[in-house]
Amino acid sequence: MDENFNWLNPFASVDLGIGAWANGIKQWAISNREMIQPPKQFFESVIAAIEGALQAIPPVVMLVIIGLIAWQAAGRRAAGIVVACLIVLGLLAPEAWGLAMTTLAIVIASVILCVLIGLPLGILAGKNDRFEGLIRPVLDTMQTIPAFVYLVPVVMMIGIGNVSGVIVTIIFALPPLVRLTSLGIRGVNPSVVEAARAFGASPRQILFKVELPLATPTILAGLNQTIMLSLSMVVIASMISVKGLGNEVLRAMGRLDAGKAIVGGLGIVMLAIVLDRITQGLGRSGRERGHRHWWETGPVGLLTRPFRKTA
Repeated sequence: MDENFNWLNPFASVDLGIGAWANGIKQWAISNREMIQPPKQFFESVIAAIEGALQAIPPVVMLVIIGLIAWQAAGRRAAGIVVACLIVLGLLAPEAWGLAMTTLAIVIASVILCVLIGLPLGILAGKNDRFEGLIRPVLDTMQTIPAFVYLVPVVMMIGIGNVSGVIVTIIFALPPLVRLTSLGIRGVNPSVVEAARAFGASPRQILFKVELPLATPTILAGLNQTIMLSLSMVVIASMISVKGLGNEVLRAMGRLDAGKAIVGGLGIVMLAIVLDRITQGLGRSGRERGHRHWWETGPVGLLTRPFRKTA
């Protein structure tokens, strides 16, 4: 036993070598950075394509498109709120709209990857108790670790830029979608599942035609939370050279520029309201739509009304 060991303060004499182990991972990442470049370049091209598409559309046209989407998803009142928020966003500063589209591209890329990863994991967790027990502490860890902690290993492995920002955002925003998807699957009435099984439905048919449709409101609530968390990460992610409104806020903080900080902060708020209204509208029940199908309401309903009357 070490002669200097102090029973009243044993931690001062114990070293598990975690710091050296982390430095070893860093050196491995630096030595094998070429392996990471192909997937990094692929994700960069995807993000650049989304941003290029959003930036290429004139602001007025984009405003009309988003307004129509909001009308279709959530109704006329929500569409009016969305259009008003977008007008305010565009009037904040000449560069505010372009920065908002860059931020929106980052959020869209992050949410798409969250859905591709989180939805299958949530379904599996909802169907398998053992898997749910294994993934729960992982989700708890992802939700409780401060967001700043994610930046170090991601930058160490991949470097700075939009791809690192998307990965950090995915880690931070993924847990609600997994949890609420699992909760929605588990919340389906067992008698409904038994009735479908009694009529000869296969497990795949039960999943896609019974469980997922009934769990859709809960899953969409998880999607809404994922989108909001993704948007809340834009300022933190800007610390690793992620462009957009968050970078504007970060630069304003460094220069004590209140004007730029207000533009960036209000821009993020307006974008959050727009995305929240649209995603909440997607989760409306049939009763809230007046017991009509989605294609019988909104702008699509106006276009299809003459054909429905003829039929």
